[in-house]
Amino acid sequence: MFETLTTRLGAVFDKLRGRGALTEADVDAALREVRVALLEADVALPIVKDFVAHVRTKAVGQDVIKSVTPGQLVIKIVYDELVAMLGAETATLNFNAEPPVPILMVGLQGSGKTTTTAKLGARLEKQDKKKVLMASLDVYRPAAQEQLRILGEQTGVAVLPVIEGQQPVDIAKRAMNAAKLRGMDVVLLDTAGRLSIDEAMMREAAAVRDAVRPTEVLLVADSLTGQDAVNTAKIFKERLGITGIVLTRVDGDARGGAALSMRQATGAPIKLIGTGEKMDALEPFHPDRIAGRILGMGDVVSLVEKAKDVIDQEEAAKLEAKVMAGGFDMNDLLSQLRQMRKMGGMEGLMAMMPGVGQMKAAMAANRVDDKMISRQEAIILSMTAEERRKVAILNARRRQRIAAGSGTTVADVNKLLKQHRTMADMFKKVGKLGKKGMARMLGQMGGGGLGGGGSLPPGFGR
Repeated sequence: MFETLTTRLGAVFDKLRGRGALTEADVDAALREVRVALLEADVALPIVKDFVAHVRTKAVGQDVIKSVTPGQLVIKIVYDELVAMLGAETATLNFNAEPPVPILMVGLQGSGKTTTTAKLGARLEKQDKKKVLMASLDVYRPAAQEQLRILGEQTGVAVLPVIEGQQPVDIAKRAMNAAKLRGMDVVLLDTAGRLSIDEAMMREAAAVRDAVRPTEVLLVADSLTGQDAVNTAKIFKERLGITGIVLTRVDGDARGGAALSMRQATGAPIKLIGTGEKMDALEPFHPDRIAGRILGMGDVVSLVEKAKDVIDQEEAAKLEAKVMAGGFDMNDLLSQLRQMRKMGGMEGLMAMMPGVGQMKAAMAANRVDDKMISRQEAIILSMTAEERRKVAILNARRRQRIAAGSGTTVADVNKLLKQHRTMADMFKKVGKLGKKGMARMLGQMGGGGLGGGGSLPPGFGR
């Protein structure tokens, strides 16, 4: 998400950073490029005008002109305005009501409403430890209710049984009664959508809202539809009084204009974003972190949070013990590659790291991508159990066999072995230094990072 915008803005700000002092003309020239970048990202024109005007007012002030690093200060101003545009503070779901708390999911057909309902149910149960009941109110779309039932089975979230012929308002009331009897905390009501907004859909959603009085009316909108999503959100806000927005398919939206326009256009905060097809690919929307990603500053906090969710703590403790003892074999490297895949692969990780522009250029130059992870995994899986434990026995003949078995080349096998040797040597040093040394080394790695010089992790060269 925001790839195009990040690249364009990165080029603008690189010019500003190189200047010792800025004139008003310099600021105006930079803001013209920012304006074009935002419009190309599909941000609504009135919002772009307001944004640029606010930035200019602050950027041409005496504080910037007299600053020791005026370019950095302008970037900080743009960052602050982006955060304000996106909503300033992270908006959380409102559970301030007597259980079971009803949450109404609304939106057009095809926006990902049913899948998002299931994702939200799974998230609330896993992360917030709430007992959730989901109910499908879509009696029109073939197999809509069956879809939610199947997703409920996949995620382990309870789904209200279907009674043929029952209408949406009655289904909603039955869901609330069932949840109350079963001691549930939250009821997610998945309403019917249409291919376009029509009066019947709005009347039905309003009738359900009035019947259950939800704490949240969440609009599920497809970010790929750009300005259409913004216009849809405006109408839903006027008719149903939506309390929040869930943006889906943000992982496939390189422009990001819907996200940047939605908050300003409707006054309703973006509360959640769908970042993939998997059932755990639903995240809170943090304006400050998203602004950091847009400006290439990274999102290390989200990266750490994702790591905590993905990494098996017991496995991590075992690896640490092996590292401290000076052992790091191919099984350990395979485990690291698989965890990297779970965290979104190279692209997903790089999007959250500072200096994303330089890193992507370095990755492209060194042909580092998610296909490389798959190739490396295939190479390790083509080794015998003994070869994975004892890398030293991998002679030329064994390497040829592994390359043939994994569909790669001997050069690819050699590259992986070099990567493993580099990491093993580093971990040996860490083992000698002890835990304090490990913390110091990790701190140095984080400080130098990949952002400054566009370098790559050890072993990821050609």
